[in-house]
Amino acid sequence: MNLKKLSSLLGLSQTTVSRALNGYPEVSEATRQRVAEFAREMNYQPNRSAQRLATGKSLTIGHVVPVADHDMMNPHFIDFIAGAGEIYHRRGYDMLISVVSEDEQNRFYESLHRNKRVDGVIVHGPTVDDERVRLLNALGLPFVVHGRTKDPEESYSWVDVNNEEVFEKAAEYLLSLGHRRIGLINGWEFMTFAERRRAGYERALRKNGIKPVPELMYSNEMIEPNGHAAMLALLDLRDTPTAVLCSSVLTAMGAIRALRDRGLRPGDDVSMIGFDDCLSFLPSTGDGGLLTAYRSGIRLAGRQCADMLIDQIEGGGDNASLLLNAELSVGKSTRPLECATAAL
Repeated sequence: MNLKKLSSLLGLSQTTVSRALNGYPEVSEATRQRVAEFAREMNYQPNRSAQRLATGKSLTIGHVVPVADHDMMNPHFIDFIAGAGEIYHRRGYDMLISVVSEDEQNRFYESLHRNKRVDGVIVHGPTVDDERVRLLNALGLPFVVHGRTKDPEESYSWVDVNNEEVFEKAAEYLLSLGHRRIGLINGWEFMTFAERRRAGYERALRKNGIKPVPELMYSNEMIEPNGHAAMLALLDLRDTPTAVLCSSVLTAMGAIRALRDRGLRPGDDVSMIGFDDCLSFLPSTGDGGLLTAYRSGIRLAGRQCADMLIDQIEGGGDNASLLLNAELSVGKSTRPLECATAAL
């Protein structure tokens, strides 16, 4: 069905129907709803090229992925894109993923804006001092940050997990089980999420009269081999930790492999908590599974960022923010210290 046929059945002009479908303010809300509902009933799919001409918009959302020593193209990113893609499809937008060198990022954002290739962008992997926020605000290009920076939080739109609180609670849970020497296998700490996670972990220790020990903390890219290497290093210490916090289920998998390499078992010998175990390529690890984890679905974050950005593109208005929570799912990898079956 084309626009002409749809307009005829509605008894409205093609111009009115087009404007109703594209959200023009001069069309009444009642007419807009009537047209939208009838279009859904008739399974009408608007012509994208015509929409772009009518609205002056590209109907495309940009994702700029920098090539660096750490790789954003990991399973977390893929799950995020899957969630965002669901919203783009539902709301009539396309997706543009561009992989650029790290030193070309700013010029590439400027090019996207100048050439009107996208209506907005989602910023990935924010660092503590991230110039992209200031650049995009100066350009006037709508954007949402997946995470936060040190810029004033009201100066941009963002969706984030309460990382500091989650890792404070995770450390407190291990402390409540009697553990006092707790390791941290973290992500890169020039990225804001990892800095906040370390801050939460350290705050929990200090609140319980325990001084944080640098030799128990590791910071690296969150991939399985790095979790394996960090856990081996922790096990080689003279005074080994009895529990470990991992910033990703991927590093937790590597840490578990390291324990098994040494003939040890998660939970029985070293308690372990992971984070972000809701990944599509892995079976659930919580609710009585192997890994105790704080759960915060990355796909959900993708949906939230996409909806927030499109609302901003279509409606304008003030910046928005959303702080997501994470829930503890207790598995077999945590036990009270006195229940340990082996002294390391």
